[in-house]
Amino acid sequence: MKSNILVTGSAGFIGSHLCERLLQLGYNVIGLDNFRDNYDPLIKRENVHSALEHPSYKLVEGNILDADLVDRLMKQHNIDILVHLAALAGVRNSILTPLDYVDTDIKGTVIMLEACRKYGVSKFIFASSSSVYGNGTVPFRESNNLICQASPYAAAKYSGELLCKTWHQLYSIPTVCLRFFTVYGPRQRPDMAIHIFTKAISRGLEVGIYGDGSSSRDYTYIDDVVDGIVASIDCKCAFELLNIGNSNAVDVLTLVRIIESKLQRQAHLRFLPQQPGDVPKTLANISKAANLLGYSPKVKLEDGIERFISWYRLKN
Repeated sequence: MKSNILVTGSAGFIGSHLCERLLQLGYNVIGLDNFRDNYDPLIKRENVHSALEHPSYKLVEGNILDADLVDRLMKQHNIDILVHLAALAGVRNSILTPLDYVDTDIKGTVIMLEACRKYGVSKFIFASSSSVYGNGTVPFRESNNLICQASPYAAAKYSGELLCKTWHQLYSIPTVCLRFFTVYGPRQRPDMAIHIFTKAISRGLEVGIYGDGSSSRDYTYIDDVVDGIVASIDCKCAFELLNIGNSNAVDVLTLVRIIESKLQRQAHLRFLPQQPGDVPKTLANISKAANLLGYSPKVKLEDGIERFISWYRLKN
């Protein structure tokens, strides 16, 4: 019989895709989500629609900061594996409201780690971010010396990694921290670039470009990210930090041109000042994840954007 898995942030973009995959693999999945209104909660409701039809899925509405609730879930469902995806995301918002990120992304992670300690889980998976690398030298390697993060969000994620390492050292909790690189695909949050650009171009609106358009990101398709998470669950390891990326950096203007091509519409560009907290480039070295997990991203950006646009058209 497959294990019982608690997935925090289960109604979000990555969480909902992960839950569906885990159910396909035969796991019993308990999803925890507070349906926060950082974007329309109805989108999150729709994300979980498919999983709710599965008999091995239970959705619990609640906050990761509610330690008593987390304790009850761990006991009632005999949780063996905890995948902690719930977080406040977004570089720019973290500069505006840093205390929110301290509460959710740092305190929330400690509550999860304490639950792992109390109930002896066999694996803890922590969702980190490529943002922890700051303005480091590319390609980013897990062995890089991380000197300074560029935003409170990035600092909170790095703090989460450090806390995971501490709890592992103190209590021998098998832990994998996954540094995700710009995840995209169907159900992507509406505040992410590919979603914003697709909406603007399809409606003939201006596309705002921060800086000169030369900044680049390592865009990683959702199915590849889920592959990495599932492989981490199965990985026999004590503590690992792993990049989950596509190992291919694409600049903003090239991204816009790809979306233009798929939509068969021309973008109207408006260049805006560079935003604080942004970094010029992200690019993952994924050799460690390849060696330990057999991780090998399969979806090229052009194909992934085509899939995203097909989903977007169905929903709009």
